[in-house]
Amino acid sequence: MKATVGVGFKPEHFQEAVASPAEGLWFEVHAENYMVDGGPRLAMLEALRAEKPLSLHGVGLSLAGVEWPDPQHLARLKELANRFQPFLISEHLAWSRLGEISFPDLLPFPRTTKMLDLIVRNIRITQDALRRSILIENPSLYIDLDGHEWSETEFLKELVRRSGCTLLLDVNNVHVSASNLGFDPKKYIELIPPLAVTEIHLAGYSSDPTLGPSLLIDSHDQPIGDSVWELYAYAIGRMGPRPTLIERDGNVPPFDELMAERDRAVAILRPRAELADA
Repeated sequence: MKATVGVGFKPEHFQEAVASPAEGLWFEVHAENYMVDGGPRLAMLEALRAEKPLSLHGVGLSLAGVEWPDPQHLARLKELANRFQPFLISEHLAWSRLGEISFPDLLPFPRTTKMLDLIVRNIRITQDALRRSILIENPSLYIDLDGHEWSETEFLKELVRRSGCTLLLDVNNVHVSASNLGFDPKKYIELIPPLAVTEIHLAGYSSDPTLGPSLLIDSHDQPIGDSVWELYAYAIGRMGPRPTLIERDGNVPPFDELMAERDRAVAILRPRAELADA
């Protein structure tokens, strides 16, 4: 089955997910939630994988950290990948670990050449361990750090060139960062080489409780906004069809509501896919 538009898997949707007849449907899971030795989580994932393609999306490798990726974490990820054979494995362009301390967030960094070298090293270590290429997701940003030597799009392009990874283009992250930092999101899309993008994420955002819409939060707890849908259509128009994932991690609605968002993404993706197949 050719994967088209997927949905982030939630255990409460298990029965509906397994039984869904939707063509091209796939599911993404956060790898760290399944790094266990056994039990109902893995049994559930086994049953889901028997029916639908899976992708693994990591949040804990801290690839933009100064230290090498944690070998125990990598070993667990490799074990999970070998068991479930995901068609994609992705991680974030961020750091979250320093020594014995792990932070419950995906933290930014200055885009310097030194950091580029360090992240390329960490991606290569990860890819060598997994024996496959991974995808790197563009970040959502809330402040413009000092010390940047590269634009984000140039940094991403060079990361792909040096490491052999590809990109997970999170369209919601582009919208959130563009709104917070004041740049043109469509220009950002134009500067990303289409061949570098292997997957797209769509999600909802929210306004900061204190600052309101002047600060958008990549919250994954709302329906996908119209501005994100518009940017997604623009990206697909430029890049062609890409496997696309609907993310929802908070205020999780019924499965049918997620599938309705999936249907909207399929309607944007399908004409380009049919054109590509013609």
